[in-house]
Amino acid sequence: MPSAFDTSTCRVALLSGGTSGEREISLASGKGALAALQEAGFPVQCFDPAKKEDLIALIDGNFDVAFLCLHGRKGEDGAIQGFLETIGLPYIGPGVWSSATAINKARSKEFYRLAGVPTAPSMTISSSDSLDVDSIVAQIGTHVVVKPATEGSSIGISIVDTREALEEAISEAFEHDSEIVVEKFVRGREFTVAVIGNDKPRALPIIEIIAQKGEFYDFESKYAAGGSRHICPAELSEEDAETIKREAVAAHKALSCEGVSRTDFILDDEGKPWALETNTIPGMTETSLLPDAAAAAGIPFPQLCTMLIEYALERSGR
Repeated sequence: MPSAFDTSTCRVALLSGGTSGEREISLASGKGALAALQEAGFPVQCFDPAKKEDLIALIDGNFDVAFLCLHGRKGEDGAIQGFLETIGLPYIGPGVWSSATAINKARSKEFYRLAGVPTAPSMTISSSDSLDVDSIVAQIGTHVVVKPATEGSSIGISIVDTREALEEAISEAFEHDSEIVVEKFVRGREFTVAVIGNDKPRALPIIEIIAQKGEFYDFESKYAAGGSRHICPAELSEEDAETIKREAVAAHKALSCEGVSRTDFILDDEGKPWALETNTIPGMTETSLLPDAAAAAGIPFPQLCTMLIEYALERSGR
């Protein structure tokens, strides 16, 4: 991309809202991104994919790029990306396959393992399976994390340490998804690493997440005022920091991500990072992690949004 990018001639369609359980968070992300894009000088028009007329307007519109602030199903799962590919509109963030794979915690763990990215032992269970709790306990133990496979924002996640609680957590997770992941609990500090770029992705400064409410970085910790504390750059040894950054880039590449991703890790007591999940459309709210990490790297929010658009146009060949 040319270094002097004229933002005033790049027409942006900003997509937020949608129909997932994370709709309200998506709208908040859209509000934050809209202000940053306007400050950067882009002409922006907002759309909500939950409205059929907005989808028709995207088809009929004359836009240069779509800026995605959608979270959860039909936003991060490749559905809207496929629609945009079909109508020939470039968009920020990873493509269809990467989005569909990353949102599924069971599938993404398979690709982590193939790429050598450490991830905790786990089992994947479908609602059509005959539930065998004894087999789960035998293979994974009772101190586990139970997660809906394709929900975001920690919706439906439970940490349990007894057989009885495990059965309840599985039942609750199936209320959110037809496929769930039961993962061995790893005790340690929680970090997240944003990665930006296409052919030569690079990690931004690491953020340590300290939940102030609840046992882990759950929905309330993520979005409630005072729910969590972010330390950026994280207080780590140079060796640990480089290891986590390297694994974040490896996770980004393992899922064939382009433009941006953000991978969450647990650093255990022995100094080994374990990948939890990769987000392909990180949040853009006031408490979101990607803008925090960019700021720590000396990249203001409007410049970050501009870079994401440049990556999108570069990928599309425009």
